[in-house]
Amino acid sequence: MRPDTAIDARPPRLAAALRRWVDTTDATPADDAKADRIDWLRAAPFVAMHLACIMVFWTGVSAVALGVAAAMYAVRMFALTGFYHRYFSHRTFHAPRAVQFVFAVIGASCVQRGPLWWAAHHRHHHRHADTAQDPHSPTVHGFLWSHAGWFLTPRGFRTNLERVPDFAKYPELRWLDRFDTAVPVLLAVALFGLGKLLEHVAPGLGTTGWQMLAWGFFVSTVVLFHATVTINSLAHRFGRRRFATRDDSRNNAWLALITFGEGWHNNHHFFPGSVRQGFRWWEVDVTWYGLWLMSKLGLVSDLKPIPGWVVAKMGR
Repeated sequence: MRPDTAIDARPPRLAAALRRWVDTTDATPADDAKADRIDWLRAAPFVAMHLACIMVFWTGVSAVALGVAAAMYAVRMFALTGFYHRYFSHRTFHAPRAVQFVFAVIGASCVQRGPLWWAAHHRHHHRHADTAQDPHSPTVHGFLWSHAGWFLTPRGFRTNLERVPDFAKYPELRWLDRFDTAVPVLLAVALFGLGKLLEHVAPGLGTTGWQMLAWGFFVSTVVLFHATVTINSLAHRFGRRRFATRDDSRNNAWLALITFGEGWHNNHHFFPGSVRQGFRWWEVDVTWYGLWLMSKLGLVSDLKPIPGWVVAKMGR
């Protein structure tokens, strides 16, 4: 290749990388030599989101902003654990299409990609847990890579629709997957607008638009992200193993508390087909409680229980 040709090729490659910030369509070959290296240009928004948390030193804080941040954490954690994980990845209950879409939108607001991407990678993880083919095994690849590295690569960015044919048939889910920054941007704008509104109609609350954006979106989203991925990085290293699974999954009560039940990870890997991950009554599983309540309200149905043979295997 002539030097001038190489120079001319850079702007199109740069433009393509920037375009993928909003349109995740990716035609990078699976055998690309750089497929498993972090694409720092494409990962720049992820890094910027963390840096944006520094805004709190200028915006200050208020009770309202903290309350909204906590509410955004709780609602979105439930969407991730209940729907991205237990529904889209494992189909442990049935949801009407409208409910499916609403929680897919809430899940997309978490800045953890679209529901098809999430489910496709998670199904692959279960198939190859803690082997060389598992992209986020801390045993194989180390803590940092399993926690916040693997998904920033071209291979990690890619969505393999062949792994999720049951949900890839829905055009609205494919749209959320393709334009996965749309919902988070709308949420950030809405929170900023809410803060500006409160600033004018209720100045005594001490809440501003920038403050609501900093706490309600950036801080809440970053904390939500790191809590979620502890199941990749920590729940395969620290905790108890009730079942002798083929992987290193472990039950960790502390992680279960911050992730609404996902920390009962060894239970889940032993039998991922149950809507419950806390197999004992004392194993706190907030997501299960929420899904049970939704079933009583008629919003979801066919919650798959823990089979009798699994209960028997646990003993007393």
